[in-house]
Parts: sequence; structure tokens; C-alpha cells
Amino acid sequence: MELTGEQLKLAEIQLKKYLPRSKQVYGYLVLRNRVRSDPVNVLVDRWPNFSVIVCKPQYEQKGDLFKDTLVFANDKGLLEETVRKSSVFDWTRFFCIGISSRHVEIFKAVASEKDVPYRKMAVCHMMILEDVTNLPCTDSSGISLSSLDESHVSLVNQTWKFADSEGSVRMIRNMIMNFPSCCVLDAEGQPVSWILTYATCALGMLYTLPEHRGKGYAKVLVSAMAKRFYAHGYPVYCFIEEENAVSYKLFKNLGFTEDPSYRATWFGFSEFSAEG
Repeated sequence: MELTGEQLKLAEIQLKKYLPRSKQVYGYLVLRNRVRSDPVNVLVDRWPNFSVIVCKPQYEQKGDLFKDTLVFANDKGLLEETVRKSSVFDWTRFFCIGISSRHVEIFKAVASEKDVPYRKMAVCHMMILEDVTNLPCTDSSGISLSSLDESHVSLVNQTWKFADSEGSVRMIRNMIMNFPSCCVLDAEGQPVSWILTYATCALGMLYTLPEHRGKGYAKVLVSAMAKRFYAHGYPVYCFIEEENAVSYKLFKNLGFTEDPSYRATWFGFSEFSAEG
């Protein structure tokens, strides 16, 4: 069944019981219940005591291919039944799914049975800041902080490693217009370092222009966003790709920790020509 209105708020509360494993879907509902966002269907296997919850974006145009379908399950058997037998997942068209690595084999098995190609997009550490008082002191004196606006979409898109010529622009515009962001401005008022928020409430797209690195901007931005999120009751966390040792060290030094037994995984299913 699909959740609406007060049910979405109750689902958010219920997911807190399963943190940190439910962090992606929980974070998604935190933002969904508070700020404007693109349309999405939130589905559960039963209500109110659900075991499987799926956040399924509505695909309307090419840029929507960058929207992730998010899944949390506390019952592997019910998840497998949902994947195999329900109409929640449309295997005839591309979708990207974000899920715990422990559940990936279920989707891969069903995809193989249906002769649907798939590929791994990313495997990430989930880094969490439990208490902002763990943040080390950062010197922001002389640094001009602001938020990104629509005029900065192209700049962010050009520097994001997963960007393409068209599809990612719509996603980044949605993030900048609807979700929290923070940037460092130069003397001309142009961003030289920035951080955004994904629809899952995860911090991301942290980037500093090469000529401005080594000035501590990343630490200042993460600290500023973490304090802002904490003040609003948002979860403070991010995903770091396994091979990104530099970012992992940065967030760890800022007090972020991880559950070493958990990995977040993104897989793309169906044909890949549309998204490059």
C-alpha cells in the first residue's frame, strides 16, 4: 500500500527504531515530511507494522534516471517476496536502487531470472555524526559562507563525477532549489567550494576547486552543515565510496563514525544507454 499524509510521519518515527540500517529511507522521509521535493511513492508491505518500505520516484523525463529507488527491509524473506511477486519494481525500464549490501543478491537473482542486465554503480561507507559536539574547532574567520542558487547548477554539474550532459542537471537543480546547501564565496561572490544535500538527507557533492584547496574549506562547510542539520533535528551523515580514502579520512577526522558491518550499495538495472 502507498503511504500518504500522517502515515509518512508515522513511518519516519518507526524507522528510527532501525537506525542506522534504515538511515537512507529515514533520512528521505525526514526531508520529504518537511520541505518541498519531487513526487515519490512511498510503499509498504503492510500497515502500520511494515517490514519492507520502498521509496519509488516518479520517472517523467530523462533527468529522473538519477533518482534512486530506496529500500529498507527488516525481513529478508518478505523483501524477496516483494521483489519477485509485486508490481513495485518495473523491470522493463531502467531504475537505480540504493540498498544495504546484504540484500543485493535478491535483486541480482531476480534480474538474472528476468534476463535484465545490471551493474554496480557504487559501494559506500555510511559515515554518521552522532553528536555535533564531537566536531573539532574550525576557523571560519575571513571566509564568506552562503547557499548555492540556481545560477550555480552548471558549475556543480561540471565537477560532479557522475554528471552527464543533461540528466544530472535536473537532479542538481532540484537539490539546490529545495534542500540545504552551503558554499564558500571568493572576492567576486562566486562559489569556490560547496556541499549539497541529497534527497536522502545525506551530505554530498562536497567539492573545492583545485586552485582553492588546502585552505580548510571542506572542514568549514561540513561543520556548518552538520550544526545546521543538528539544530533542525535532521540526521547528520554521508556516504563515502570505498575507494575514496581522502574523503573518508576527512569525515573521520571530523568525528564521523561508521558501522563496519554495513555497506550501502547502488545498482542499476535494465539497459544503460540512456544514462551513459
